[in-house]
Amino acid sequence: MTSNQTVWKLLTFSRFDAPILESWLQLRQTVFVVEQRCAYPDIDGRDADALHLLGFVGDRLAAGARLFAPREEQLHAQIGRVVVAVEQRGSGLGKTLMQEALDACLERWPESPIKISAQAHLEHFYNSLGFRTISDQYDEDGIPHIDMEYRLK
Repeated sequence: MTSNQTVWKLLTFSRFDAPILESWLQLRQTVFVVEQRCAYPDIDGRDADALHLLGFVGDRLAAGARLFAPREEQLHAQIGRVVVAVEQRGSGLGKTLMQEALDACLERWPESPIKISAQAHLEHFYNSLGFRTISDQYDEDGIPHIDMEYRLK
């Protein structure tokens, strides 16, 4: 394996070991709290309910996302906490991460639409993956967001 290959792991929260958990929480904190200067509770009590898609380049966690199954009160799958480490941005890893996340959702919940709460400036990126905007812009923790949805054609 070359150092540029990404190894993907899809883990339930109970399958995390301490070093992977620390890397995952650190990546989220580095990007969402420190880089984006957004003081909010990243540890929100939902990690235990999610599948965690993690991308490793070499031995470093480079990207990740949380995937949520549809449930009675939410009839769609959901992708959230989509993050790429700063040193990997511009490499195409974000697009690969989202394709891996979509594939994992479609494999597990093929009949369900997939929703995301996207930062508004990334609307074109998510459109290019097949998402469509389904809400007006709104503020989430001081950052403009929009809701978007992906459905199989």
